[in-house]
Amino acid sequence: MTKRIETTLPIGAIAARTGLSVSAIRYYEELGLVTSERSPGGRRRFVRAAIRRLSFILIAQKLGLSLEEISEALSRLPDGRTPTAADWTKISTGIRTRINDQIAALERMRDRLDGCIGCGCLSLEACGLYNPADERGGEGAGPRLVLG
Repeated sequence: MTKRIETTLPIGAIAARTGLSVSAIRYYEELGLVTSERSPGGRRRFVRAAIRRLSFILIAQKLGLSLEEISEALSRLPDGRTPTAADWTKISTGIRTRINDQIAALERMRDRLDGCIGCGCLSLEACGLYNPADERGGEGAGPRLVLG
């Protein structure tokens, strides 16, 4: 006997599969990041593709993408069907560039932070190596040399 796979799942099953709370799924639905249908009894039913969309949201948030950026990326995916590898490739290109930029920025911060703290003065104002005569102070507030 063949096991029947349901085409839609209730919100609790989606929550169990993704690890998200039901309230988070409702919130993402309210934002339009995922959609549901209503059963005759008024309960939310999600297509299986919602699991992938919600998983993508979780991953993208861990990578530091805002909900606005996530929404923009998801707008490139088909609604109502499981995304194909080609669909994911389309959105991953821009995200890959953003991740590479983040990695480069983190590496710059790491390298500059080590250099700055390593000199012992702990003050960019007094630092003759990176900021002689506090020239960077006129460029604005914050740790400009460390944060890039």
